[in-house]
Amino acid sequence: MKTRALGDGLEVSALGLGCMGLSANYGQPADRQDGIALIRAAADQGVTFFDTAEAYGPFTNEELLGEALAPVRDQVVIATKFGFDIDPGTGRRGGLDSRPEHIKRVAEASLKRLKTDRIDLLYQHRVDPDVPIEDVAGTVRQLIAEGKVGHFGLSEAGADTLRRAHAVQPVTAVQSEYSLWARDPETEVLPACESLGIGFIPWSPLGQGFLTGKVDATQTFGPGDVRSWFPRFTEEARKANEPVVELLGQIAQRHGATPAQVALAWLLAQQPWIVPIPGTRKPERLKENLAAAGIDLTADDLRELNQVTTTIRVHGARGTGRESYG
Repeated sequence: MKTRALGDGLEVSALGLGCMGLSANYGQPADRQDGIALIRAAADQGVTFFDTAEAYGPFTNEELLGEALAPVRDQVVIATKFGFDIDPGTGRRGGLDSRPEHIKRVAEASLKRLKTDRIDLLYQHRVDPDVPIEDVAGTVRQLIAEGKVGHFGLSEAGADTLRRAHAVQPVTAVQSEYSLWARDPETEVLPACESLGIGFIPWSPLGQGFLTGKVDATQTFGPGDVRSWFPRFTEEARKANEPVVELLGQIAQRHGATPAQVALAWLLAQQPWIVPIPGTRKPERLKENLAAAGIDLTADDLRELNQVTTTIRVHGARGTGRESYG
């Protein structure tokens, strides 16, 4: 597996593993042993970058990742997140909470669940409008000085917030939704990352599975699946968005690849400091996704993909407004 450098020179595999779906938001959690096996298989295949959060489960995803990676802890980079008010007893989540004292409590709890003495990359999961971002960055800066955290990240933050935080504590990476059907970061956030030397981590790089070509207009989703209430996953929206997947399929045929691999290869081709973190529960999909790092799209491929996704309006809003994942 090739590697890439994020901000501050943090080196990670070109593709990471998003672990959320093993524990939350896509129906019943995966079997624990199956989840451990998949995470370890990713490490065996060269993945060194693993993404989790206290909110995934809540708490259970960090515990799963901590157990799975314990044998190779010093060979991998673990990223987790703070930012929500989650009851430790019930797991019930309230609103946002990035007060300094809360960040410190969450970091200590995450360290225990992850079975580690440091968090390699600690993100603010969502920007808290009630806490100045300078206070958030200053708190993480203190945790870094104490050796409990290695690097600071932001998730779904705007360019102005990113610059203000970076002035207090260098930001290593920004994590936001980014894919062929969610190109919002290109307007302001990616240029800010480039100017400041910050890495970018696309979450949901396969559009919650839509860009794999395996989700058609007739598929239904259970109540435990976030796609059951995403505007972009209504039957009407999926039908309207099919041209994107059709083009992915055409380009995939040229390369002897799959639509998912082309979607990931497109992201990798955008900038050398972009590191997608696709998630899966299936070993065969893991292998498929990781093979995308070896696909080199041509200039014509990239031009076609850019044209279709900039001229065809993607139907349905993305789901981040409900702050239930990401």
